[in-house]
Amino acid sequence: MHELAGLPAEELRAEAARLAADLPGPGHPRGPGQQAEALLVVSSRLVPPSALAPLMRLPVRGGERSGFVVEDMTDVDDFAPVDGIEVPEGPLYLVLSPDRGDDLANWSPEEALPELARRGRSPLLLAEGVHWALQAPGVVADNHCYMTIGSRRRKDDGRLDSRTPAVWISRGTGRDGRERRGAPKVGWCWAGNRHTWLGFASATGRRG
Repeated sequence: MHELAGLPAEELRAEAARLAADLPGPGHPRGPGQQAEALLVVSSRLVPPSALAPLMRLPVRGGERSGFVVEDMTDVDDFAPVDGIEVPEGPLYLVLSPDRGDDLANWSPEEALPELARRGRSPLLLAEGVHWALQAPGVVADNHCYMTIGSRRRKDDGRLDSRTPAVWISRGTGRDGRERRGAPKVGWCWAGNRHTWLGFASATGRRG
């Protein structure tokens, strides 16, 4: 990761230690879809989602599968924070109390965004969602995956692209290819569609 970010390993570790020092002590163990203490994120200015996705791994029979970005999302790095999300400056930052949002499965992104705001939570960015999968692979599970609707792409006219990014598991169909069955993937869904197996990842905030 430090090589992708263009940072000396010692500098990355020191910055991570500084951020961790401000956190409260560890609490009780939590399940893969429940809130963790915090998630360490390398700024997407240094390591964009297209570079993060291939680092994801999930076990399959006889080995493991590497992550990938779906073929019709060549503009994945153009998805940026939506209005109202402030990303800390600096090479690393923390995402506080991430949650997979399982209880919002079968909501559409358009429905889920105001509900997250009502709960005082911020939707995860795509890069944050991939970092979560890297640090806690079990968070990407069969029938329990998540959307990252804090990231959207703006068209040239300023309107939002209708696609909303997500992290889930390939079934090896279509252009994914059979060889990718069981692999973690970065893909997208329409902003008005619902999916029973996709929650909405969110956090209580970010800290730099």
